[in-house]
Amino acid sequence: MSDSLELAVVIPTFNERANVPTLIAKLDSALAGRRWEAIFVDDDSPDGTAEAARELGRIDNRVRVIQRIGRRGLSSACIEGMCATAAQCVAVIDGDLQHDETLLPQMLDRLQAADALDLVIGSRFVAGGGTGDWDRDRVAKSALATKLSRRVLKADLSDPMSGFFMIRTDIARRLSPALSAIGFKILLDLMTASPTPLAFAELPYTFRTRSEGESKLDHVVAMEYLIALYDRMFGRIIPVRFAMFSAIGVMGIGVHMGVLGLAMLAGSDFILAQILGAVAAMTFNFFLNNALTYRDRRLKGLRQMLDGWVSFCAVCSVGLVANVGIAAFVHDARNGTAASAALIGILVGAVWNYALSSKFTWGRY
Repeated sequence: MSDSLELAVVIPTFNERANVPTLIAKLDSALAGRRWEAIFVDDDSPDGTAEAARELGRIDNRVRVIQRIGRRGLSSACIEGMCATAAQCVAVIDGDLQHDETLLPQMLDRLQAADALDLVIGSRFVAGGGTGDWDRDRVAKSALATKLSRRVLKADLSDPMSGFFMIRTDIARRLSPALSAIGFKILLDLMTASPTPLAFAELPYTFRTRSEGESKLDHVVAMEYLIALYDRMFGRIIPVRFAMFSAIGVMGIGVHMGVLGLAMLAGSDFILAQILGAVAAMTFNFFLNNALTYRDRRLKGLRQMLDGWVSFCAVCSVGLVANVGIAAFVHDARNGTAASAALIGILVGAVWNYALSSKFTWGRY
């Protein structure tokens, strides 16, 4: 048997300290006789996941750690891990023990035996696979996500939501500059980024029940999946982050008008009601942008949140002045209609708010 490194197992983690030793023990058993390494890519977990992996790495040189500071996101973590190995094949597996690591040798054998094969995917939806203890609601959501993904996929893939797969490392490195690194579904990103269809095989496995830690699945994750689909379909026309920022801005107008109306009904004069509406809208926009648009850079803690809110309000206040000034110039000096002048002012204000808040609100930490 060759002594060359055959496989790297990339494990993106966040708060998975309790699972680290168990997963390595399972990999050691499943990959007995193979040359492999495990690369934990940890988003600076507060529970000390990275340190737990380092402790193992001191006695087992197959264990490596990338601790990311100021960078977050499962897809981007996978990309960094895939590009950090010298192995010819690289697998992605969750750190929560829900993927079946005993499938890895079979995946590796398939890639090594067929030069024409680009990747092997662990699927829950081919014959022999299963979703474990999923309830009907989760199964239905997964089916909907699969249906939506077919609009951007270049292949008839049964489980595009799978986070368990193995790919030739040179292909992953070649595609990495074109990856959006948005959301939790790196497989979809890889499949849609390739200029030519990737040759794949699907192997069945049954999704396990999480025993330690907390599930990463929530409504924001579902939103990120839709964002990733949007990015592949329309991202070249309107960048996804700007589209989200603008959509939240439109919702903020509704908040502004609602607070304005309530304040007027309560007997407030117009100026005070307008100020209250503007502050409410900016506050709403700040918190929603922090949770969604800038999820990968989101501010945490009282000080960061307060600093961020103040800088966001300052940026948006100047943006409002730019909005009104540009609209007035177009209307008066260029003889534009009121509607066209207003739209141009809104667009200029939106671009200003987006550019400056990206740098001074969510770009400082």
